[in-house]
Amino acid sequence: MPGSILITGCSSGIGLAVAHGLKARGWRVFASARKAVDVQNLAEAGLESLALDLDDSASIGAAVEETLRRTGGHLDALFNNGGFGQVGAVEDLTRAALRAQFETNLFGWVELTNLVIPVMRRQGRGRIVMNSSVLGYAAFPYRGAYSAAKFALEGISDALRLELRGSGIEVALVEPGPIRSRFRDNCKPHFLRHIDWRNSVHHEQYAGQLARLDKPGPAAPFTLEPEAVLAKVIHALESPKPRARYPVTVPSVLFWWLKRFLSVRAMDAVLLRASGDGRR
Repeated sequence: MPGSILITGCSSGIGLAVAHGLKARGWRVFASARKAVDVQNLAEAGLESLALDLDDSASIGAAVEETLRRTGGHLDALFNNGGFGQVGAVEDLTRAALRAQFETNLFGWVELTNLVIPVMRRQGRGRIVMNSSVLGYAAFPYRGAYSAAKFALEGISDALRLELRGSGIEVALVEPGPIRSRFRDNCKPHFLRHIDWRNSVHHEQYAGQLARLDKPGPAAPFTLEPEAVLAKVIHALESPKPRARYPVTVPSVLFWWLKRFLSVRAMDAVLLRASGDGRR
């Protein structure tokens, strides 16, 4: 039966859709967000909301403590979802840009996960779902920082799944391709903050990427609504035998198989074409 779940990154997109979808199925959803205005919006939408900043250890600890206070020390599931995408060629990435990407998209997730694992061990069961990406196994040009964080997430999730074998705690990765969300909007401030794009040898590609970020409508072909991710999260949480990985969208499934059958050079050609040679 549905139980309690803590979800990060619920201000919009996948996190918000999953929070509402799981609540409709009977889950007790603790929906978290970084900004106070988003926390308030979640509460007004009828969700139990929490402030949780993945860059702040104190905030992470306080959110877990408050969740457990409300549930009487019980938590059935965690959906790690909050984050952002740092755009930029690898040679233009500063240490600060990489650190910020990993702090939010990996280190915060692991710290949060490690706080809930002891609770789940005491219960003898639990579900941990990590929202990865197609870019967690198929790197695009100009997405090196984001791909690096997602590749690392895939590796640490695989290790965690093995380490938790026999504990009753299941770990699953959801790997979406293009999903309709505010992801592009959230990318732009980080790009402008960290990348000196006008003085880069890649300035032509960056100009195309900025135009794409400002373009209304789907970011790429085969873009799906966030409810497509919800369907996979439901299976990961409720199935007696959850899968280790859940690719979502046509590109995610296609690249998963192509990477196993094509040579590296052939796969590079596919990825370059899919990315518009870095202009998308």
